[in-house]
Amino acid sequence: MDTLQLLWFGLIGLLWAGYLVLEGFDFGVGALLPSLGAGRDAEDTEKRRRVMLTTIGPHWDGNEVWLLTAGGATFAAFPEWYATMFSAFYLPLLLVLVALIVRNMGFEYRGKRDDATWRKRWDIAIIGGSVAAPLLVGVALTNVVRGVPLDGDSEYAGNLLTLLNPLSLLGGLTVLALSLTHGAFFLALKTSGSIREDARRMGTVLGLVTAGLAVVTLLWLGVSTGSVWSWATTVVAAVALLAAIYANTRGREGWAFVGTAVTAATTVATYFLALYPDVMPTSLAGGRSLTIENASSSPLTLKIMTGAALVFTPIVLLYTAYTYYTFRKRIGTHHIPAPVSVR
Repeated sequence: MDTLQLLWFGLIGLLWAGYLVLEGFDFGVGALLPSLGAGRDAEDTEKRRRVMLTTIGPHWDGNEVWLLTAGGATFAAFPEWYATMFSAFYLPLLLVLVALIVRNMGFEYRGKRDDATWRKRWDIAIIGGSVAAPLLVGVALTNVVRGVPLDGDSEYAGNLLTLLNPLSLLGGLTVLALSLTHGAFFLALKTSGSIREDARRMGTVLGLVTAGLAVVTLLWLGVSTGSVWSWATTVVAAVALLAAIYANTRGREGWAFVGTAVTAATTVATYFLALYPDVMPTSLAGGRSLTIENASSSPLTLKIMTGAALVFTPIVLLYTAYTYYTFRKRIGTHHIPAPVSVR
């Protein structure tokens, strides 16, 4: 196996890890809008929801770049993997795209009009998109590792119901629960007052639910496709999640957020280590799995991609770090001005 092929398999895993770490918490904040955004009255509810959305306002669109980059890197480095995956997962990935578009429209249009009904409708779009997207991403990623029916020509031989198996649905619920926990810890870190206290309490409960789901999912995957290294990252993910829950109960919100970030990253690492050396295994006897070797681009393409990554990756990382540093302060309901209509 060529070194560049292995490098790009690892880099695509790193891009998925970055996506679930960064977009995971803003999915969680959006999905927690009806619970943590519920106040004493209509005015308090509106202020709490605006505080929650303001915490992710400077970041959510930048976080989605990681998903686009992961898809683009897969297309360029492993075109056969990209073609088979997008053919097999056409409907789930289309639904992910629709969920992201509807959710993003909610972010953009919610504050354009000072009307309670208008805001309520966009809140439904934000909540629905924030729940559906991580759930479907989890289903898709779990199916990739579990294996799908590929025939002797590596063509997908299943249908939509094939993808809705118990393990992949459990994987989807695990990613959703982890996003909710990650989002609650992010809100506890970025807000003040009652929202902060409510987020801490809810984060502990969600963390315990996530731990239960993650243990079953990762053990199931580990027994069926695991390796020594994937078992090692499974242990790291479990320890990081338990440490995050403990830190949250002790009021160390920054460490709690770091803990769930490590859990998300090592969960993706577990998936990719369990997948290696395949990129899309077949579940059919006599079928042809796609591997790192037979699905990759030419050595010249991988060399050009590596050069581009060496130039642009540090720029993206520096810009991302700058935005998080600039918007690092806590906010509360007392910072929220009265709503206005945009003409």
